[in-house]
Amino acid sequence: MLRNSTTTIGRVAWLGTDVDYDDAWALQRRLVAERAEGRIADTLLLLEHAPVYTAGRRTIPEHVKGTLHAPLTETDRGGQLTYHGPGQLVGYPIVGLTERGMGPKAYVKALEAALLQTLEDHGVKGHTEEMLTGVWTDRGKIGAIGVKIARGVAMHGFALNITTNLSAYEPIIACGIEDLATTSMARHGAAPPMAEVATTIAGHLGGLLGIAWKAVEPASL
Repeated sequence: MLRNSTTTIGRVAWLGTDVDYDDAWALQRRLVAERAEGRIADTLLLLEHAPVYTAGRRTIPEHVKGTLHAPLTETDRGGQLTYHGPGQLVGYPIVGLTERGMGPKAYVKALEAALLQTLEDHGVKGHTEEMLTGVWTDRGKIGAIGVKIARGVAMHGFALNITTNLSAYEPIIACGIEDLATTSMARHGAAPPMAEVATTIAGHLGGLLGIAWKAVEPASL
């Protein structure tokens, strides 16, 4: 995928660990409204969530096959059922797509490319699967993507397993795919610090979208 040759300035904020899903979702909705009105720049939120299962718009009840040991939240993103928790890097880019002339498919491809490039930087070989969204290795799915576009602005985003407790996926049919194996960077012998991975993926995504991220404190959002 070609990198965007036109660069704008955006904001990136590390929200921390053990972040409540509903709190992050509410922040996203506010930022999307402000971005659509042109009051803020593109913004990338990076964080680790407190343990939670999230159900996208295409989730059906049968996707829960066992006892969940974390809350289940129905959300408005695309995709199906997945898990978020410690050891997983979550990114929520609040990015204006209409003004870039970028459609949903091209945007998802950019997210996948940023994940793949980040994995490669840390010695993990990833790939995409035809007709499916996200990033895989030869041991299973390692990166999930689910987005929503509102008023021409993207929200929600990606989740990359670094040292995630993979047993958390056992009670669900993740992403609606029967017998889907999930994996992590740690399973491939790579467990870099969360901050390092966050910096790497922000750089790649910024390059692909044509955004130079400026770090800001969460309190300024």
